[in-house]
Amino acid sequence: MRKALSKLSTDDEETAIDLTPMLDVVFIMLIFFIVTASFVKESGIDVNRPDAETAQKKERANILVAIDERNQIWIDKRMIDPRAVRANIERLHAENPQGSVVIQADKNSKNERLVQVMDAARQAGVYNVSIAANDS
Repeated sequence: MRKALSKLSTDDEETAIDLTPMLDVVFIMLIFFIVTASFVKESGIDVNRPDAETAQKKERANILVAIDERNQIWIDKRMIDPRAVRANIERLHAENPQGSVVIQADKNSKNERLVQVMDAARQAGVYNVSIAANDS
């Protein structure tokens, strides 16, 4: 009888599945997906955008520039001097050459500031420039 019990306990130990290698693989895959994921950078401020009937969603907009109601320019949650907009867009475009520039201008901001930002983006070599609007 003791032989039967000892034989039974060794069979149970041999049939147990070791989950350690599977957990290692899952952990490595998790790290891989976190590292390779692209994160959307926000401009850092809330802008009251105007409505447009022809507004379309833009899927891959990686360079977001915001102009608030006081005509201040914001990129990556930092207020930018108008003379430094071109350099910032060049830097961000070098990090992601496939990205486009989306300008989020407040409806109370001046068109002059919007045109300055658009000119800076074109001078930086980015010709895919869009203006953000709300769906009406």
